[in-house]
Amino acid sequence: MEKKKLSDLEWEVLKYIWQIQKFPVTVRQVVDFAYPKGEKAYTTVQTVMNNLVKKGFLEIRKMGIVNVYSPKEEMKNLQQNEMTKFVKKVFNGSFFNLASFLLSSGQLTPEEVNKLKKLLEQKSEK
Repeated sequence: MEKKKLSDLEWEVLKYIWQIQKFPVTVRQVVDFAYPKGEKAYTTVQTVMNNLVKKGFLEIRKMGIVNVYSPKEEMKNLQQNEMTKFVKKVFNGSFFNLASFLLSSGQLTPEEVNKLKKLLEQKSEK
């Protein structure tokens, strides 16, 4: 069963949860870590986290009177799944076409291009 799509805010909250790196987390911990200046209301983050439970991205359990949440997957797995869907849709499934587009787009700095060259050299040595 394929998981439902994530909204931008759901991705944002999930990324913050992974950044905390200590599971399980409470809504309060996420709010304090992600939005220390009150940029998002506690109830908003709570709703998003409960939606992530319903969609199968987080699991929830009770610890005393508090709900605690843990990711069901590693961030890398979700990124891979999302990237694969994107490449299929936009680049006909070709990661080469994606890489070619990125290199010719003018969006990469010379430093980033050099880092990519080094990664390619390391990859070809293996």
